[in-house]
Amino acid sequence: MKKSTMKTLRGLKGQVLGWLLVVSMLPLNPALKAARAAQAKDLVDTAVAAGKFNTLVVAVKAADLVETLNGPGPFTVFAPTDQAFDALPAGTLEAPLKPENKNQLTSILTYHVVPGKIMSRDVLKLSRVQTVQGQAAETSLAIDGARVIQADIACSNGVIHVIDKVMLP
Repeated sequence: MKKSTMKTLRGLKGQVLGWLLVVSMLPLNPALKAARAAQAKDLVDTAVAAGKFNTLVVAVKAADLVETLNGPGPFTVFAPTDQAFDALPAGTLEAPLKPENKNQLTSILTYHVVPGKIMSRDVLKLSRVQTVQGQAAETSLAIDGARVIQADIACSNGVIHVIDKVMLP
């Protein structure tokens, strides 16, 4: 290769490295920053931090499922919002939250969990998923009648898809 070509290439290499340094020092896009922060957290910590899954977190704690959902997984959680819980008929959640009905609560919650990390692009390819609870749930742009309103919240041990209603087995 000619000396002039080599000199030009070295100059370009220096410019590229300079631009990479400048770009690496720029602040992250807030959405990208939030996505990276969420991915560093596990499923439960991500749900707590979101602030819209308070009822779900209370139920997960009451069912003693925190340790499981903090585990290595991976799990896919179809997480109903507080608004979805509020839409349940009166009394639907009160009975399962009682300590003597822990098995019923566990059944309801594990019906929202699928083993493995299933991203939205994968959900669209499936017609049914086997839940941790044991029953299969129909999928499409919804799961068992609950619409996915926010998809692919990546976590360190799985993924959360936000749904608009509570699924009952």
